Amino acid sequence: MSLAVVTLKKGEGRFLKSGGMWVFDNEIASVMGSFLDGDIVLVRDFDGYPLGKGFINTNSKITIRMMTRDENQKIDGRFLEERVRCAWEYRKKVTDTRSCRLIFGEADFLPGLVVDKFSDVLVVQSLALGIDRMKEEILTLLKKVLEEDGVHIRGIYERSDAKVRRQEGMELYKGFIGPEFPTVVEIEENGVKYQVDIRDGQKTGFFLDQKYNRLAIQRLCRDAKVLDCFTHTGSFALNAGIAGAREVLGVDASQLAVDQARENARLNHLEDRVKFLCEDVFELLPELEERDEKYDVVILDPPAFTKSRNSVKNAVKGYKEINLRAMKLVRDGGFLATCSCSHFMTYELFTKTIAQAARNAHKRLRQVEYRTQAPDHPILWAADESYYLKFYIFQVCRDR
Repeated sequence: MSLAVVTLKKGEGRFLKSGGMWVFDNEIASVMGSFLDGDIVLVRDFDGYPLGKGFINTNSKITIRMMTRDENQKIDGRFLEERVRCAWEYRKKVTDTRSCRLIFGEADFLPGLVVDKFSDVLVVQSLALGIDRMKEEILTLLKKVLEEDGVHIRGIYERSDAKVRRQEGMELYKGFIGPEFPTVVEIEENGVKYQVDIRDGQKTGFFLDQKYNRLAIQRLCRDAKVLDCFTHTGSFALNAGIAGAREVLGVDASQLAVDQARENARLNHLEDRVKFLCEDVFELLPELEERDEKYDVVILDPPAFTKSRNSVKNAVKGYKEINLRAMKLVRDGGFLATCSCSHFMTYELFTKTIAQAARNAHKRLRQVEYRTQAPDHPILWAADESYYLKFYIFQVCRDR
């Protein structure tokens, strides 16, 4: 069966031609031939020049997600196995694979698909119609490739319950793929043990992208008094505790997250030094300042304050407020670790916002280091959506 042919408008496709993997609805001049949403189509420039193959979905503003730049490449089992194998070989070289992200969508040239490995369990999130059709075949191939290295997967759980699926005309879904198994999984990272709730935890159950950023704060925390804001299930707080902090307070607005964090502290025998509080960080920080509390290390790991360009202005206010408050709580010469996980809060804007907060707080910042997401979440150049995590460590000094 011949594939439908999508032709771009003259002057369009700049994102695609510069290395991106998306074609937007307003860039398309015509679609010739019959197709169903989710089908593979040929993509050509206005003059007929071949740009590759991708899957189409007319329900989505991202109408085509590219699978290959080669118009003659077959999108079959052999092709998918090669993609899966490349993703696994890459992880083996760059990260601790006991728990890691195995497939990171466009950055692994499998657009719309995320697969996380927690010990011997996989959690999959499918965010695009075309890849959803290939999902089970990809997972079968992934299990096969891992088994070749003696890595046995005992179960797979699907967390395709992200709201962005609705933009693809897809229903939200979560549940087992294959046999059922206990959905609380114990993992170990940087010497810290966690109970990961893959069924009811946020996203796929645990934020693997901060793995080496959590490790980076360990060396700052020996004998320190530490405040960990937006602690979620306690990961930064527990890294501080395992590194020998004398006193750690983790804060989160979710009682469920705080309960899980306390359980994780007990799991690591840190409950005597690492405590957790269910409070709104925006309300708590001014209270701590009023009480003249001072910390050797303050960590800010907030959720994304913006998930669209339209709400960036309000997000800037939020980031500025928490960073200003946090700087005032750091003792002179202490440290601030601060981050943003929003793609729309760019590196330049985040940096500018922190600089404004420092001026307003009358603090001088000495940059210790700048980091991004762990390498199992690779940043594909020209695919800007793959670069989202910005992470700074500063020494905070008086404005002398």
